[in-house]
Amino acid sequence: MSQPGIPASGGAPTGLQAQNGAASASGSLYSNGPVQNALVSSQISVNQGYNSQLPGSYPHLIPAKTLNPVSGQSNYGGSQTVSPLSNYQGPGQTLHRPPVASNPATPSLHSAPVPRMPLPTSHNPAATPMPSGSFLPGANVHPPLNWQYNYSSTGSQTNHCPPASSQPTISGNTNLTSHQYVSSGDPSFQNNFIKSGIASNTNNGSMVVHNSYDEIEGGGFLATPQHTNKNPTMSRSVGYSYPSLPPGYQNTGPPSTTGMPPSSLNYSSGPQGFTQTPLGANHLAASMSGLSLHPEGLRVINLLQERNMLPATPLRPPVPNLHEDIQKLNCNPELFRCTLTSIPQTQALLNKAKLPLGLLLHPFKDLVQLPVVTSSTIVRCRSCRTYINPFVSFLDQRRWKCNLCYRVNDVPEEFMYNPLTRVYGEPHRRPEVQNATIEFMAPSEYMLRPPQPPVYLFVFDVSHNAVETGYLNSVCQSLLDNLDLLPGNTRTKIGFITFDSTIHFYSLQEGLSQPQMLIVSDIEDVFIPMPENLLVNLNESKELVQDLLKTLPQMFTKTLETQSALGPALQAAFKLMSPTGGRMSVFQTQLPTLGVGALRPREEPNQRSSAKEIHLTPSTDFYKKLALDCSGQQVAVDLFLLSGQYSDLASLGCISRYSAGSVYYYPSYHHQQNPVQVQKLQKELQRYLTRKIGFEAVMRIRCTKGLSIHTFHGNFFVRSTDLLSLPNVNPDAGYAVQMSVEESLTDTQLVSFQSALLYTSSKGERRIRVHTLCLPVVSTLNEVFLGADVQAISGLLANMAVDRSVTASLSDARDALVNAVIDSLSAYRSSVLNNQQPGLMVPFSLRLFPLFVLALLKQKSFQTGTNARLDERIFAMCQVKNQPLVYLMLTTHPSLYRVDNLSDEGALNINDRTIPQPPILQLSVEKLSRDGAFLMDAGSVLMLWVGKNCGQNFLSQVLGVQNYALIPQIMTDLPELDTPESARIIAFISWLREQRPFFPILYVIRDESPMKANFLQNMVEDRTESALSYYEFLLHIQQQVNK
Repeated sequence: MSQPGIPASGGAPTGLQAQNGAASASGSLYSNGPVQNALVSSQISVNQGYNSQLPGSYPHLIPAKTLNPVSGQSNYGGSQTVSPLSNYQGPGQTLHRPPVASNPATPSLHSAPVPRMPLPTSHNPAATPMPSGSFLPGANVHPPLNWQYNYSSTGSQTNHCPPASSQPTISGNTNLTSHQYVSSGDPSFQNNFIKSGIASNTNNGSMVVHNSYDEIEGGGFLATPQHTNKNPTMSRSVGYSYPSLPPGYQNTGPPSTTGMPPSSLNYSSGPQGFTQTPLGANHLAASMSGLSLHPEGLRVINLLQERNMLPATPLRPPVPNLHEDIQKLNCNPELFRCTLTSIPQTQALLNKAKLPLGLLLHPFKDLVQLPVVTSSTIVRCRSCRTYINPFVSFLDQRRWKCNLCYRVNDVPEEFMYNPLTRVYGEPHRRPEVQNATIEFMAPSEYMLRPPQPPVYLFVFDVSHNAVETGYLNSVCQSLLDNLDLLPGNTRTKIGFITFDSTIHFYSLQEGLSQPQMLIVSDIEDVFIPMPENLLVNLNESKELVQDLLKTLPQMFTKTLETQSALGPALQAAFKLMSPTGGRMSVFQTQLPTLGVGALRPREEPNQRSSAKEIHLTPSTDFYKKLALDCSGQQVAVDLFLLSGQYSDLASLGCISRYSAGSVYYYPSYHHQQNPVQVQKLQKELQRYLTRKIGFEAVMRIRCTKGLSIHTFHGNFFVRSTDLLSLPNVNPDAGYAVQMSVEESLTDTQLVSFQSALLYTSSKGERRIRVHTLCLPVVSTLNEVFLGADVQAISGLLANMAVDRSVTASLSDARDALVNAVIDSLSAYRSSVLNNQQPGLMVPFSLRLFPLFVLALLKQKSFQTGTNARLDERIFAMCQVKNQPLVYLMLTTHPSLYRVDNLSDEGALNINDRTIPQPPILQLSVEKLSRDGAFLMDAGSVLMLWVGKNCGQNFLSQVLGVQNYALIPQIMTDLPELDTPESARIIAFISWLREQRPFFPILYVIRDESPMKANFLQNMVEDRTESALSYYEFLLHIQQQVNK
């Protein structure tokens, strides 16, 4: 069968443009070649077992939108917008979906000059170069500094259920670079995807090659051809639908969707006859208009008078203004949230608000409770392939109406029985209709091939530079400690490759007395010696694996090899893994210097902050092309960069971005000179090696008819319009998408969004995790502002700004961020406020918007000044694109606490531990005092600043020193003293660390400590050499808004 990710088409890889990562449907490799007929795509079945054919090169992307309807195009993963790919330039290209300018309907992408944050211009031919600055589309053309939220009105798929056909083109960079979410196994794929192999596989004989995954997951709006015309109103959106199911599947009922998460309750308008709890749209009185639930939301605030708006407790997301019966079923905002919790009725209203519309997802998050449905019937809409969920309406016991496309579907006989209550005739009480987040065990039709075994390949740099850092000792020891905890089963396979100027393989064949090393010195034409003995069953060869891990660190201690042939080593690793797929973990300590993929240093320290950051883009497309090949064979590459020297992360990072991997960066790693980095690496490796993992996954995001998704952000490859290819999915990855209102929602009171992630668990089970979110539709600008989620807006803007930095320039991205604030507050002032008062008037929901944007401007990704090394800046941008919102906000706007007076008042009690909860302080030196101690939580680092006059009690009871002068210059641990003060602060710091997947190092900072500058740099409300203070920034915003 073909590989899961790849459609097996034999088509030439036309579609993928190297730059974009998106593959075009048409010839794209991934896509399976153009599918002439929606039903039949090229049927090349790659059924050679796991050996599917390797994807070829990716010549260039085709515009996604253009994709043939059926063929899925593969798009790349950075941010993808849908616009013509062919021009994709850089990763962050925004696709210019048609700007949503004033005329939402306009299909052309960006037809008008939209001054807002220009999407990356060029790359997208379709897009008109936007003026430099804004993110927002449309209507208001500002001076160039804004972003465009490109809501293209037309380009997007309306339904974006699975629109197969028209794929949005991904234009240059699809906008979404940052996180993409497509639901991976969307129902629409239902049949196809499952096999996870290449889509093209005919899995069933009937399967067509079109993205098989596509089909499996479930196709899009018109998934089953025969219904296409039944609902004439759908036809338009159908245009971008996924291909209809392959003939073999046509007559099968949609797999049951039964398990929809109750997240969104979109009750379609229309009678809701059945005795379901009355949650439907008819019960959402328009008069509620949100106000009753948000009394303080109506407050108008003058930020120049009320600057201290930061709450003392963590900021909570706004609660959608829905009937309580619906809201109690809604999806948890930690998993799925929207920038606007009240959706504007039309694109014109959205354009007027000047706020971005998008979703932020954390789809594979570790959950304490997750309902799992093992029923053989997965109930899904026959038209758009949406999974049944809490927001559908039951017309009677035998019929339910889809909340995305409004088609009326029959309730399958098996769904009439509720296994929980053991009662027949209550389909509306099934778990699928009571939970917004749910997981289905997928039957065989959701597979493109038998589920792959867990395969882990480790690729180690063993050049002189690498050996000097001593990293091999830490990594091999972590592997030895966690070998039995690697997710998997009796089929788990493992292998090792090391490289310097040559490539070394290790035969671990059962029966050998010790591992056998095989050296390949021809790096120009890499071949695999003894392929059957290099990836071995972990259980059968465990002793040999342990022997190798114990001896590897000593094998190269005397090496004089200084060269690094990373590219050829990656090619070898890819060839070794391509028959099965799996996870490749690559450890690199320097700039690659030999063979394909060799790079040259290009950082010039004195030009680090020059207006034109020319080195944010890759210097070669080798790593991107290889990543797309990996994605096609279900291989994800995780890069661990341990280097104090410039290593061109902009180029190397592509190997992870497009293959759905992750990047880990440890600057100046050294086992003796930098011991805290050793501790960080060990802690993070433990999480990395033992966390849950999903293989050969796809994700698709669907939304109610009338809404459309046009850009994805995150690490993945967009295979077909809206299908994200995720060879591996991990619980620590986040995604984002940008949306537009393609058709008026005037007859709709609720809209829903559904993400479906189809993956193979480490135990070899095919599963589908579905999240559904339901939100109200509003008709006034005031209601749109009332429901704004300022954290989600800031997170989406950060993703858009990364793309803008890459496709245009860093200064353009900064201007666009500032303009996003100016435009939305100008719109609020001119269209909502009746009396024009002096000052900077903002709605309560956006009271922190200027502060968060100022924090973004000072964040490492976007700051000016020469103190940010290029690789550090690129890594910060990678984090923006790949981190869930909660961690992104913490690194952007750290939390500051006073900790020398912790008490048990208001403390949390968790498992018999008492966790103090000190109030969060504003990030300003005004809040510090020399007689206190303050802890700053900046996400990946914790800094404890101790004032010169700090009380003796804290020094002795917490730090274990008798006076201030005895605090060590470098102190990264607190002693565990037998005092209540020590216990409280250690409990608090441990609790902060437990809540994240990475390990923040703790630095204790005295006044004269070199780390003090880093601590003060995070005081975002204060002025720095190159950035305004918060008050100065507010004055600047006021001046622009009141023009």
